[in-house]
Amino acid sequence: MADGRRDPSDRTGGSEPAEDDLEDDGKTTKVVQAASALSGRLEVSIAETEKRNGKNAVNMQETFTVYLVETRPTEALAEGRNPAPDSLWRRYSEFEVLRSYLLVTYPAMVVSPLPEKRAEFVWHKLSADNMDPDFVERRRVGLENFLQRVTSHPVLSNDNILYRFLTEEHGWKEAVYETGFQDKADSRLRALSATFRVRNPDKRFVDMKHYSDELQSHTSQLLRARARVADRLYGVYKVHGNYGRVFSEWSVLEKQMGDGLQSAGHHMDAYAASIDDILEEAEHYGDQLKEYLFYAEALRAVCRKHELSQYELEVASQDLVSKKQQREELATGSVRTFSLKGMTSKLFGQEAPEQREARLHLLEEQISEGEEAVKERRAECQVHVYSAWGDVQRFRQQKDRDIREALIGYALMQINMCKKGVQMWSNTKECFLKM
Repeated sequence: MADGRRDPSDRTGGSEPAEDDLEDDGKTTKVVQAASALSGRLEVSIAETEKRNGKNAVNMQETFTVYLVETRPTEALAEGRNPAPDSLWRRYSEFEVLRSYLLVTYPAMVVSPLPEKRAEFVWHKLSADNMDPDFVERRRVGLENFLQRVTSHPVLSNDNILYRFLTEEHGWKEAVYETGFQDKADSRLRALSATFRVRNPDKRFVDMKHYSDELQSHTSQLLRARARVADRLYGVYKVHGNYGRVFSEWSVLEKQMGDGLQSAGHHMDAYAASIDDILEEAEHYGDQLKEYLFYAEALRAVCRKHELSQYELEVASQDLVSKKQQREELATGSVRTFSLKGMTSKLFGQEAPEQREARLHLLEEQISEGEEAVKERRAECQVHVYSAWGDVQRFRQQKDRDIREALIGYALMQINMCKKGVQMWSNTKECFLKM
């Protein structure tokens, strides 16, 4: 490490680190803050969407949505100029390829999730169709948020593939596939599908894995409760619409009270109609919570990569210990553990000195290679722990800020909704008093 201290995972077995090694000195965060973000050079937005028809990979006709990604140099905007933006169209599947590439290439980074592919946790009157204009608009906002997250990230934003995704409409896919990230992703998935028996995991990553599970569980429960509240609220507001219709019809029959009843009916109708805008605004806050629902999987991906690195270090270390033990047994002629080779020697006699020398020479080479492998695995584990924990701290600050703002905004929305309800009943009361 740059500060000359021993890394917490710098042990053959990778035992638990001291808690203050990567948290208290603040140096870990500096690792992921060293580079300037792309957002400082480009202003990125998704201006509009468009529905198109075409053929998919199996040559079948399909309807899909494309998103217009626009970029402007921030230097020109700072100088007061407003140049025409560079623009290109991207499909949702291309965003998925970009994120998969970032996940594989930067396993220690908490990569921002994409918006949902199918609508979940919505109130029953909101369409779950992925081609519905309201859903497409919400996805547009989510994809724009994804781009702003990665272009402001101190590490991800400096990736050349990301820059080409934003600036080159053609040739980008060829460039990303040439990196070979798919092969890395496939081998990574095969490795992660195994059951790892890590003996000395980093306690902070174990805690983070549990935290990610709780974050996903609690957020999904909150979203389900919000959807149920939205359904009931929708019903309450529509009941006021029924009152409005009754008052309007009643006003036709009552000459003396007609004006007051009609006015009260109008207030009821306006109040009932406002529920659609209210619930659309509530859905916006719901989408902000959903982002962190999906962030839970990004945190788990970082933890899985740590488990893989630690597991490979422990396997390499155990193999090295075994090779050294074999060398000692061969050099002294004593066998500490049962082996087929040892039984063969006892039954058929000891091997010739030339054979022993050859085996010792081979073991020396294997031990040298094993020591180098352990060194590489330890360095890889150190880099991952150091970088990952720094990015986790950055993520936690972002999460606390974003969720606090979302919940405050949701609370203010509820307060304004109650004020409108009180005002509606006050106006209705005045109408009745004038009768």
